[in-house]
Amino acid sequence: MVEIAITKADGKSGDTVTLSDDIFGLEPRVDILHRVVRWQLAKRQVGSHKTLGRSDIARTGKKMYKQKGTGRARHAQASAPQFRGGGRAFGPVVRSHEHDLPKKVRALGLKHALSAKAKDSQIVVLDSFTLGEAKTKSFLAEIAKLGFSNALVVDGSEVDSNVKLAARAIHTVDVLPVQGINVYDILRRDTLVLTKAAIDALEARFK
Repeated sequence: MVEIAITKADGKSGDTVTLSDDIFGLEPRVDILHRVVRWQLAKRQVGSHKTLGRSDIARTGKKMYKQKGTGRARHAQASAPQFRGGGRAFGPVVRSHEHDLPKKVRALGLKHALSAKAKDSQIVVLDSFTLGEAKTKSFLAEIAKLGFSNALVVDGSEVDSNVKLAARAIHTVDVLPVQGINVYDILRRDTLVLTKAAIDALEARFK
């Protein structure tokens, strides 16, 4: 079992919490993490890139010159790719970059990401995380007191509204409810900050 001290609001350690080995005690597999991150990023791609093909070019369809007797190569329309102003051959088209990934692999990827942070001692557990005012300055002072600057903060089913608003201007900190926890955001931040409510929800989810 993985035991981590609960950090209090003043930055000092308090009681300990025991994390499940089934979620936080696995040996991280790079191949599983890679598959899940690749799946996530592929879903984010817009896929709106497009170039004009031969059929999209607004040029006359008339044959450029007669077929024989010129001593030159045989050509048809000037919209062919080899001519200036012609369409592009095999250019990108609008499409979706999404691909399937089994639910069991996605769930396993999340467990391995959590286990990787636990193995590297990069998890901070808080009793709760709230702010008295929605001020970025207050948020920065709070996380400095808790000892992290580049982090993913995961709360319970709802994030404190002041925390959510205050964190928006800080590009090194992400704040998510437990439903939004994902492999990519866990791995891209140095520290994973979990509240007790988030841990309870994760253990209930994978029970």
